[in-house]
Amino acid sequence: MANPKILEQKQLVIDEIKSKIENSNGVVLFDYRGLTDAEIKELKLALREVDSEYKVYKNTLMQRALNDLNIDISEHLNGPSALAYSVDQIAPIKVLANFMKKHKAVTLKVGLVDNEVTTSDKLQELATIPSREGLLTMLAGGMIAIPKDLAICLDLHAKNLEENN
Repeated sequence: MANPKILEQKQLVIDEIKSKIENSNGVVLFDYRGLTDAEIKELKLALREVDSEYKVYKNTLMQRALNDLNIDISEHLNGPSALAYSVDQIAPIKVLANFMKKHKAVTLKVGLVDNEVTTSDKLQELATIPSREGLLTMLAGGMIAIPKDLAICLDLHAKNLEENN
């Protein structure tokens, strides 16, 4: 029989993993093998800049936490895995995708975007989406174009009426 203190510590870690996943809109499971300490520091800083974090947990503990949350990604929990998470759905995905361009050792395994399992191909696709601020800027630009075009048309129409009178 296992030591009750060890079981209690493991349960605390499982609860921590569950909490991180439940409180995050974007979660990415990735393979970090082959990264040096300096590269890991670089990745941590890049994630911190977008209010994201990552942590390495034992696969068995991650599996237990995911089972408690009714999330099945067991086929991706082989080999060393790290868990990146953020309140922003896309932020950790974008950081990891950019990091992968320079560091071929990192590979995306699977993700949870708004608690839906997302494949690595879909994660790569999501990484190309502009940031929230970029999308809002594009929306504002599109919305301001309509009144601007209307103002130009009305001005031209007014000038045309003045010339005809």
